[in-house]
Amino acid sequence: MNMDFDAVYYEPAALDYPLGQTLKEKFAQLPWTPVESHNYIPELTAKSNREFAKLKNLLIVGIRKTHKYVPNHKVSDWLVPYTSSGCKAMCLYCYLVCNYNKCSYLRLFVNREQMLDKIIKRSLEASEPQTYEIGSNSDLVLENTITDTLVYTIERFAAEGRGRLTFPTKFAMVDPILALDHRGKTIVRMSVNPKDVVRKIELGTSPLDARIDAINKVAEAGYPVGLLIAPVILLPDWKKLYGELIECLADTLSPKVKQSAFLEVILMTYSYVHTAINKEAFPGAVSLYDKELMTGRGRGKYSYKNEARAEAEEFLREKLASTLGGMPVLYIS
Repeated sequence: MNMDFDAVYYEPAALDYPLGQTLKEKFAQLPWTPVESHNYIPELTAKSNREFAKLKNLLIVGIRKTHKYVPNHKVSDWLVPYTSSGCKAMCLYCYLVCNYNKCSYLRLFVNREQMLDKIIKRSLEASEPQTYEIGSNSDLVLENTITDTLVYTIERFAAEGRGRLTFPTKFAMVDPILALDHRGKTIVRMSVNPKDVVRKIELGTSPLDARIDAINKVAEAGYPVGLLIAPVILLPDWKKLYGELIECLADTLSPKVKQSAFLEVILMTYSYVHTAINKEAFPGAVSLYDKELMTGRGRGKYSYKNEARAEAEEFLREKLASTLGGMPVLYIS
């Protein structure tokens, strides 16, 4: 993954934090432009959709001010705002684009001590062990290549926290976390998709083979692990693609992963915003909107119609049961 950036926009107060100073030194060769808020940078919001890829080469450094925990009922008990949002990758369906539009570039938040203090405090006060999803706004494996925040987080929560942390990733750069004293308190979940989907749609992410190798290494290092088949995209040949993916997983996942991991399956949600950006920024890319299979869902969003979802769920459950029957499917949504 190329982690070069063209410029940094920053909130001046971010330099009052140790991580802010570290980033200033790390990217000293780049132009640093002060901004009032990481959430609103007028000169960037004014850019056209066709400049989407160029915007992804910008790094934003700020302080996270929102710390609201949202109840969740899947792998975690709580979705927790954490140390980054946005991403450097350019998946054509990215749900963060729904929130940030073309400004879904990588934002790093330097007040990580404050945020982890709160998680640890909440974990100790809870009546029973809780699981905290810390990777719902970005990819922490990707972020860790810049900040080492995942290393800091896993080690400190292992020593001081109660319950578990969890995060998903589409990246394979897991070596920095393998030797940590994690004490089984962090669940690592690898997102997978067919090779052609990764190559043509999940732009800038790690190849499927590298992801599988990474989750095998993470499981060998003693972490609890999971796999997300997500998002499932109902392309014309989707049964062939996802059947081959599941066969590939059966052939290449380690025995430890097969014995201990769980599965999550999520069908794609798409939006008007994606359509507008993809047409201008990636005119030759795969079209993900299918008016025959999709229906409106909320403001400006599409999801697959009930019949299509039911067919996909039946196919995937049968294929997973016959091929990876030892791995429980937590949900298909």
